[in-house]
Amino acid sequence: MLWSGWGDPAKATPLPDSVVGLLRDLLGVRPRQAAPKPLEAVEPAPCRLSAKALDALRDAVGETHVRTDDVSRVRHTRGKSTPDLLRIRTGSVADAPDAVVLPASHDEVLAILRACAELRVAVVPFGGGTSVVGGLAPRAHDGFVALDLRRLDGLLDVDPVSRTAVLQPGLRGPRAEELLAEHGFTLGHFPQSFEWATIGGFAAARSSGQASAGYGRFDDMVVSLQVATPQGTLDIGRAPRSAAGPDLRQLVLGSEGAFGVITSVTVRVSPVPEVKVYEGWRFASFADGQAALRRLAQDGPSPTVLRLSDEAETLIGLADPDAIGGGLSSDAGCLAIAGYEGTAAQVAQRREGARAVLRAAGGEFLGEEPGAKWANGRFSAPYLRDALLDAGAFAETLETAAVWSRVPELYEAVRTALTDTLTGAGTPPLVMCHVSHVYGAGASLYFTVVSAQGEDPVAHWAPAKRAACDAILAAGGTISHHHGVGTDHRDWYAREIGPLGVEILHAVKDRLDPAGVLNPGILLPPLYNR
Repeated sequence: MLWSGWGDPAKATPLPDSVVGLLRDLLGVRPRQAAPKPLEAVEPAPCRLSAKALDALRDAVGETHVRTDDVSRVRHTRGKSTPDLLRIRTGSVADAPDAVVLPASHDEVLAILRACAELRVAVVPFGGGTSVVGGLAPRAHDGFVALDLRRLDGLLDVDPVSRTAVLQPGLRGPRAEELLAEHGFTLGHFPQSFEWATIGGFAAARSSGQASAGYGRFDDMVVSLQVATPQGTLDIGRAPRSAAGPDLRQLVLGSEGAFGVITSVTVRVSPVPEVKVYEGWRFASFADGQAALRRLAQDGPSPTVLRLSDEAETLIGLADPDAIGGGLSSDAGCLAIAGYEGTAAQVAQRREGARAVLRAAGGEFLGEEPGAKWANGRFSAPYLRDALLDAGAFAETLETAAVWSRVPELYEAVRTALTDTLTGAGTPPLVMCHVSHVYGAGASLYFTVVSAQGEDPVAHWAPAKRAACDAILAAGGTISHHHGVGTDHRDWYAREIGPLGVEILHAVKDRLDPAGVLNPGILLPPLYNR
């Protein structure tokens, strides 16, 4: 992956001159003043680990799998949020790991964790490096290691009768699909980070893929987990559902490396679909489109993919990143995408039933072309973000979810918070949104914000981010639907679960990681009364 941006550098595409002009005229965006530093010019501080610590790590995984060179350390610095990228483009790598360690087995992970706990060296599990919430920037004053899981990248077992598979955590999304396809199966899990994120990351951050209406979220797919902790091994889960006490899988799913390191995941898989078809629908307003999606989510039949762009996102064309600024008319309404996957008979039946619901709700059928364009560009948006940064704009995303009755209020509250804060700071924004995942009880909202950068882009964005997070909680939303908590959302997560909830999580942390070496400062706020 590009060290100072997203994905494959060969896929980077600059913005058309027409879009650059639009950014200038509408948002006051000006070209950046300085080019990003080249990788060879970025120098992290000297490694802070003692010789004893480095020797212990080499004993665990072998000398060639402990890296302290500058390039390895820079490439494992932070994640891929806009503030992360803006900092690293200036050469700021003050929070680079002191070493990168690459284990190849569960036992090697255990050995690393035990050594680090004994020597008080912090450990940050590292999969695809795609966190956008500060999940790879620990509070570690005496040094830390990035535990890169790329060598744990196998498909260990497929059970065709139960339709389950055992996957290792360092397996990236595309490779997992390739391996499963050889057995006739798919995960059906395609988040926007799919090309680079890993199985372990999907589980640790409660990932939700774009086809969640059909296949479910990743945490819905998990049957069992193996987890390495400084205190030993956790093997959790024996059946799809159980009444044998609280479900300990839920302590690990979404724990973001703070409780342990996932070393294998048993997941539910589905047959590779015979047919995939995506189509577009137009609704007169965002409210009308939401009502249609709610009817499908609650009463069926459910498409595999179901999403809805608001008026601003539809007008700009963000559902088709390859055609941004293509000149849609201002009365374009709101674009919905419905996708169907399965056997030919399943697709035909669900498609016919869903079409009847969408038409009855006021939807106008636009054919398969909008759906095909969305599917073709479904992983392109992060590249668009890089192009916007290159052009001098600020572009960032945030997401939330709520029950259906609160979704309209939540939508208006977040849009207002972002617009008022950034406009008051002299950089009026373009705020776009789409419903990205639907459930019987509610839905998620995914916001994209574009504005001028301001003098100090990271500092300039911070008040707007705080205002949006405050608005989310005040309107009854959750602080994250699928991006996770990290450090960016930690304080709002504490408010969401309350003081007793925070104490419960700390009690779990103290039992599994008494030395506090696993991703310190991530997920869990400090207990100030200690």
